[in-house]
Amino acid sequence: MTGIRMVCGLLAGAASLIATGVAAQEKPGFKDTPMLPGGQWHVHDSDRPAPVVVTPATNPGGAPSDAIVLFDGRSTDAWRAERTPWPVKDGALTVPARIGGESNLISKQSFGDVQLHLEFRSPNPPTKSSQDRGNSGIWFMQRYEVQILDGYQNPTYADGAVGAVYGWKPPLVNAARKPGDWQSYDIVFERPRFGPDGKLLRPAYVTAFLNGVLVQNHQPMLGTTIWRQVASYTPHPDAAPLQLQDHDSPVSFRNIWVRPLPEAAIDLGEGK
Repeated sequence: MTGIRMVCGLLAGAASLIATGVAAQEKPGFKDTPMLPGGQWHVHDSDRPAPVVVTPATNPGGAPSDAIVLFDGRSTDAWRAERTPWPVKDGALTVPARIGGESNLISKQSFGDVQLHLEFRSPNPPTKSSQDRGNSGIWFMQRYEVQILDGYQNPTYADGAVGAVYGWKPPLVNAARKPGDWQSYDIVFERPRFGPDGKLLRPAYVTAFLNGVLVQNHQPMLGTTIWRQVASYTPHPDAAPLQLQDHDSPVSFRNIWVRPLPEAAIDLGEGK
């Protein structure tokens, strides 16, 4: 009997340790540490919510599990063209030849703070020069432009180069590939914040990587992009469509996806 009691005791003890270990795994952390700024969480707080699990894509540049895919190489259902539809061929979406004026491509869904990935290709062989060579653009909220241009051995004004916040900030470097090569943009856009009276409280910001190279680092934007003038802000809703620009050049696009960002992703100076 003594041996049986000993075995039972060991089993009970092991079960208790396992249960304790499981509990520790469920909510590791501390409650006796100092409070972090904002007064909501302790350092290493055991009650602080864990990050949501997101599965990354198998291949670099692919859409993660929580992304909204805007173009997968086949369907243009997520978009509307202003005039002429954009043709799809060999998995790429291309700016159409001009028929009756420009035909920008506008997303049917609206976005505010967002992470964007897209890939683009400038026409090859190149024609023309400067701003007439491989020109397009990504317009966040149909207002704030990050420039697309054939930037390979193509002199132009600095704030109109590929990777520029058009009309404001040149890219930190020229990371352009040759025309005909696929190039990638990974951009985080933070929408502006306006007060109830329409006053600008916080400008829009953009962080952009072109072909994996940082070209804009949390750069504040001056306002709505406008040619040959200084941009300025006008109050607008918290969400608006994305727009790909028709600048009369057959630029192609593929693998376009976005991740709307939560308010927690944006540093509003509240220390949370």
